[in-house]
Amino acid sequence: MIVSMEAVSAADRDGFLAMAERLFRGLNPGFVPQADWTRSYFENTLGNSRLSLRWIVVDGNRAGFVLFGLEAHRFLPRFNGMIYELYIEPEFRRKGVAHIVAGEAIRELQSKAPAKIQLEVMEGNRAAAALWESLGFRKVSERFVLAEAKEQ
Repeated sequence: MIVSMEAVSAADRDGFLAMAERLFRGLNPGFVPQADWTRSYFENTLGNSRLSLRWIVVDGNRAGFVLFGLEAHRFLPRFNGMIYELYIEPEFRRKGVAHIVAGEAIRELQSKAPAKIQLEVMEGNRAAAALWESLGFRKVSERFVLAEAKEQ
């Protein structure tokens, strides 16, 4: 099995958005792309020089994508490495692909000397939590989200 990462280009917009929609529907079956997501997600991601958006290619087939990069610390003059998304199409899962790609993303981020590398795992996604823990990540917080902000 040959696993590589290749840059996503502007010409890949439709294919990328279709795959990203599968990712988000897998995380939340009720996901419906809003107009701003369809209009901006790809362009803002691809147009940000601090981000790396790559196809995951297995034996010549697009098997998923990974999105990672640097993010300014909220309060200090430093940067954190961030892994935003790692998606593997179902037929390529449980073959070590995510582990290979995650390791490469981590190495690329480490080469830029971030203060730390962080990511989020959706609640209940045990497979993702196990992957990241196997690579040395540890849970340090929980994020709470107000499902629907109401006007006060």
